[in-house]
Amino acid sequence: MNLSIIVSASIVLVLSILLLPFSPFDLPKQWLDFVLRRSSTSTSRELMADMIVHNGVIFTSDASLPFADSMAVLNGRILSVGNYSSLQNFAGDKTKVLDLEGKVVVPGFIDSHVHFIYGGLQMMRVELRGVNGKDEFVRRVREAVTNLEEGSWVLGGGWNNDLWGGELPVASWIDDITPKNPVWLTRMDGHMGLANSMALKLAGISSLLQNPNGGTILRSADGEPTGLLIDAAMKLILPWIPEVSVDERREAVLIAGNLALMRGVTTVVDFGRYFPGASIENSWEDLSDVYQWADSLGKMRIRVCLFFSMETWARLVDLITKTGRTLSDWIYLGGVKGFADGSLGSNSALFYEPYSDEPHNYGLQITNVENLFNMTVASDKAGLQVAIHAIGDKANDMVLDMYESVVLTNGKRDRRFRIEHAQHLSPGTISRFGEQGIIASVQPDHLLDDADSARKKLGMDRAERGSYQLQSLLASNAQLALGSDWPVVHINPLRSIKTAMKRIPPGWENAWIPSECLSLKDAIIAHTISAAYACFLDDDLGSLSPGKLADFVMLSTSSWDDFETEASASVEATYIAGSQAYP
Repeated sequence: MNLSIIVSASIVLVLSILLLPFSPFDLPKQWLDFVLRRSSTSTSRELMADMIVHNGVIFTSDASLPFADSMAVLNGRILSVGNYSSLQNFAGDKTKVLDLEGKVVVPGFIDSHVHFIYGGLQMMRVELRGVNGKDEFVRRVREAVTNLEEGSWVLGGGWNNDLWGGELPVASWIDDITPKNPVWLTRMDGHMGLANSMALKLAGISSLLQNPNGGTILRSADGEPTGLLIDAAMKLILPWIPEVSVDERREAVLIAGNLALMRGVTTVVDFGRYFPGASIENSWEDLSDVYQWADSLGKMRIRVCLFFSMETWARLVDLITKTGRTLSDWIYLGGVKGFADGSLGSNSALFYEPYSDEPHNYGLQITNVENLFNMTVASDKAGLQVAIHAIGDKANDMVLDMYESVVLTNGKRDRRFRIEHAQHLSPGTISRFGEQGIIASVQPDHLLDDADSARKKLGMDRAERGSYQLQSLLASNAQLALGSDWPVVHINPLRSIKTAMKRIPPGWENAWIPSECLSLKDAIIAHTISAAYACFLDDDLGSLSPGKLADFVMLSTSSWDDFETEASASVEATYIAGSQAYP
């Protein structure tokens, strides 16, 4: 029998199942596998595509067919991928034809690490990202407080003291302009914040108060709080800040969704409004009050895979037992997250050696090791995926050792563990990711901010030896998933891909650690199929393969070779389930 007839007939059987009166997401993968092994005498004429996309350079992220020039879509899923002539049997009177005019198309990007609603909220607050000095910092706060009622909080963040030479802001910068309003402004990494004197007084933070476990109250030479709180110390002030209203959070998720689509992001892995010191209830409230609300009203713009505080692992197990991991076409339940350390920028990432600019500081261990281990064992035994935040080399080794012990306790299982960030690794650590099957969830754009500060804080040798080892991780057979950590940095996969390829920080002429640059294909794969694999969504997302959801992005470039060389392109259109979602 002619091979093309067999293939066409198999596809017809697959799609006939897809037409059953329930969501395509309800189809177990084994059903699709079974049907694809069957053949039939039916012809593909019996089933017509909703849309045929053609005349482009389609990078599929599917190793079996990396490139194609056309694809057919039916009921939100990919019917076939190949050349235009091979898809003519799927064209009917009602089939829409999309001419790409030679443009490059890639799978919808998956951002493997965001704080989605928090990012939307930040867009509605004082924006300090990119501020390069005290005067501009103060001006923006003054502008924000101008029309506020007495007693109302001034909230915002995104500041990066490295942009103005490293000097940390202090409460006295803004006290004179905010005498009647408490202020809380987070650093870009979310591991440090600045409170004004009114906020410190409201929270009872004085020279007499001791540092909490896993946190630091920065103090002046005479022992008085400067206004800066690091990691777990932030919990001293967060309870005094009024709860964000449901309406604000709902507005934030809509704003965030629109921005994501503009950037070609069709799925995010959302670690929620959960930071050291923050309430463990935030992510649960956002699930019920925001995501499920938006889903029920048809307002969801992109797909979300949700992670929750590790302290609430039992609650997540109960929910998954009742509903499964897929709540809808838009909402998936991912796993749980814990913290091992803080951040480099806040001098709270945990290292074996002290910071060069603070000789007695090795960083912070945010969570007690025994507690973290016990929660990880319980979460893993219950079948949950576990993700742990680790920045410094000691923190990464601590988590890898812990994961290894959990395997000895619970036995082996694929894709069970993630390390979020994995930014600074000690010699010999890289190979362990591949050997232990640990997913490295890394955010390349962090290196744009960290390159200069890492040299200053760690010293040239340490910074060059172990920072952002992307290519080495891939070479060690680690599964690499890329993301942004938005709103720490912008949600922009194309910029992330360029950073992973070029590694040139602002003001630099050459790459930082050029041996760790990725190829274009590897960078896209880490933002698509590998990212989907890393959160168990690869059966439906991550590649432009027959049977998968038709989430794809059309780029501005018409030349793959130019894209591969320059790594420059912008998003022209974003499609979700075959429907144009942007612009």
